[in-house]
Amino acid sequence: MYPVSIKKQNASYNPTAQRGRTDRGGKQDMEKLLRNKVALVAGGTRGAGRGIATELGRAGATVYVTGRSTKESRSEIDRSETIEETAALVDQAGGVGIPVRVDHLIPSEVKALVDRIRSEQGRLDILVNDIWGATRMEWNKTLWESDLDYGLRTLRLAVDTHAITGHFALPLLIERPGGLVVEVTDGTDEYNAANYRVSFFFDLAKAAVNRMAFSLAHELKPHGGTAVALTPGWLRSEAMLDAYDVTEATWRDATEKMPHFAISESPAYVGRAVAALAADPARARWNGQSLSSGGLAQVYGFTDIDGSQPDAWRYVPEVQDAGKPADTTGYR
Repeated sequence: MYPVSIKKQNASYNPTAQRGRTDRGGKQDMEKLLRNKVALVAGGTRGAGRGIATELGRAGATVYVTGRSTKESRSEIDRSETIEETAALVDQAGGVGIPVRVDHLIPSEVKALVDRIRSEQGRLDILVNDIWGATRMEWNKTLWESDLDYGLRTLRLAVDTHAITGHFALPLLIERPGGLVVEVTDGTDEYNAANYRVSFFFDLAKAAVNRMAFSLAHELKPHGGTAVALTPGWLRSEAMLDAYDVTEATWRDATEKMPHFAISESPAYVGRAVAALAADPARARWNGQSLSSGGLAQVYGFTDIDGSQPDAWRYVPEVQDAGKPADTTGYR
């Protein structure tokens, strides 16, 4: 869910007219509003990171795409997606994609990445921290039942990586006013504060990332920067599609097994949310807030690839958690 103030705060703002338009096929035309902007999507191999990198490219940005899975080697997740594939999608969308293999737990590698961006571009306008990298979730396990080593590894992958990346990237970003930092997480502050999220370590990791955005908002404000936490809804990532044995073209077949999957969204949707934020000259009004792709769609007017506007973080508490039958009427 998004903050109650979101619509009131923007009642007089017409983002569709100012930022771009949506065609009948649901494709967001950002009119290359991010041309000459430089973005770093940390954790852009797959899922939300891939969707964000691609949509920033569609808006004309130069996008550095980082991760550990390349044509030559795979991360511990052991999936086939690579940063080179994501960079190619950025190119195809109309931007410039630059893949760089980086382990964001290793400070020297992150420093070298930022030094390269400084040398090649001389600026950094957008930092997206989408690093996760966990290979599994221990569902509904208490702290004392959890695998301690894996739980601590999860925190390192989800929290330490974001802090390390910000430490090295933010000095370059604040050299120009107007920089944007997006901390990608799962669940809004409002939802996570009221609901136990999967397990002790998952819950802690996602709450920590939301809080990072709050802290960075305070630290970036004197430099003219904006930091937000952003969550997609029920994401149709590559792994999720595989889990339900469907493709993006046939995803609705999964609703037979999981009816609430009807509210799901493609990775492009959260990507369009980031592109809309980055192209908004008044984005500072979001500083420190916890946002969702569905909530921002109501403000900026973008759609998912099917032309709909799924609002998962309103649907989940009002329909799914309330025990009601799956029905997306009024929610997408």
